[in-house]
Amino acid sequence: MVFPEYRPRRMRQNENFRAMIRETRLAPEQLVYPLFVMPGKGKKEEVPSMPGVFRLSVDQLKKEAKDCLEVGVRSVILFGLPEKKDAVGSGAHAKNGIVQQAIKELKNAAPDLTVITDVCLCEYTDHGHCGCLAGKEVDNDATLEILAKTALSHAQAGADMVAPSDMMDGRVSEIRSTLDENDFHNVPIMSYAVKYASAFYGPFRDAADCAPQFGDRRSYQMDPANSREALREATLDVDEGADILMVKPAVAYLDIISRLRDEFDLPIAAYHVSGEYAMIKAAAAKGWIDEQRVMAETLLSIRRAGADIILTYFAKDMARLLRGQQ
Repeated sequence: MVFPEYRPRRMRQNENFRAMIRETRLAPEQLVYPLFVMPGKGKKEEVPSMPGVFRLSVDQLKKEAKDCLEVGVRSVILFGLPEKKDAVGSGAHAKNGIVQQAIKELKNAAPDLTVITDVCLCEYTDHGHCGCLAGKEVDNDATLEILAKTALSHAQAGADMVAPSDMMDGRVSEIRSTLDENDFHNVPIMSYAVKYASAFYGPFRDAADCAPQFGDRRSYQMDPANSREALREATLDVDEGADILMVKPAVAYLDIISRLRDEFDLPIAAYHVSGEYAMIKAAAAKGWIDEQRVMAETLLSIRRAGADIILTYFAKDMARLLRGQQ
């Protein structure tokens, strides 16, 4: 196939032709909207580094959930801001903790909404690390029981899916065993299987108030230089019982998404993280880019790389665009 007999532009000359042969498609039901829930009533606080993203009290969260369903976003993931923190993150698995309250209210207010919960301790520990400490080091094995108790408490409150993001070794197996032993066989695990120690998390740490009080998370999150290691991490989580494998961040790691898609037949999720979102918002505010077009192109690139599911703060905006509401 060579010019002039073959002219690729023939199939690009109008939108009908372009749509007819489009290889990658994005739909609202593939998007998951992250939500931050906080104590109190009538509270809606915008995150300064994430325009358009809010910390919400439970009553406001219910309104947000209904908005999601109205535009076609069927899934949310919850992050909690507790009233109190301690060294072992005990608020993460409290029976009446902030996320546990939010799950119950959301399932009552919007039963058709899929409620996923982030399972980690960083929002709940006074030191900001993702597990309990032994001196200045995160104690991997001691943390597993707490993570499993947290996941179980979410399932007992009515969560549809749990998503461990801590990057402790063995946590998927521990959570799966605990859920199964308590008759939650049908609660899936979406594992943050490949989570890098990224500089793109800054705005999230503002939103969730979970920046480490000392050191960093490079001893348990992955080195951004490593690709083969991602396959080892994902393989471990598959063997331990994960139902979905996640890559985080997304845009800076499209090659990793693609490698996992080629290697595994489980669904692949990707988290379009806070820094990736904030950069688009900041450039758009300066008038340097077209926000809608860059948003759409970015999320499409994540799908094209192989992600079946995209967690993104643009979920509602993208769903409106896809449905012709913007």
